[in-house]
Amino acid sequence: MPRDPETASYRFNHTMLRIKDPKVSLQFYQEILGMELQDKHDGGDFTLYFLAYNHEGPELSLDEKKRSRFAREGILELTHNHGTESDANFQGYASGNTDPGRGFGHIAITVDDVEKACERFEKFNVPFKKRLTDGKMKNIAFILDPDGYWVEVVGNTVKL
Repeated sequence: MPRDPETASYRFNHTMLRIKDPKVSLQFYQEILGMELQDKHDGGDFTLYFLAYNHEGPELSLDEKKRSRFAREGILELTHNHGTESDANFQGYASGNTDPGRGFGHIAITVDDVEKACERFEKFNVPFKKRLTDGKMKNIAFILDPDGYWVEVVGNTVKL
């Protein structure tokens, strides 16, 4: 079915995840997964962090990243509601994979070599939800981010 001309310019821009501690989450997404901070927005009692991979060419300036934030695809928005990082009673957010709150499942990244990526995650003590050796699908793994969200790790040439 051809796309409706009225939706021809639509793009899937971003997914938002709520996070407890931006220092820990930003370290994970930037240093472990290699994403770049595209923009940061202070909303008073919350802060938004926009991260993405840049495969488009030369390194963009911070201003270029900010300006292009809503004109591209594949952005991850991390939302930090201030105070959660120091609240001893904070129970965390539902990952979407358990009751109550089952619904959201995971985000995914593609890599050239899943086995090598998993070895790297092991080196950084990243927790796994599913290792390559677990289950029926031996070509994908799932790691957990600092808030317990699942991140699927799949080869960029995988065939289902």
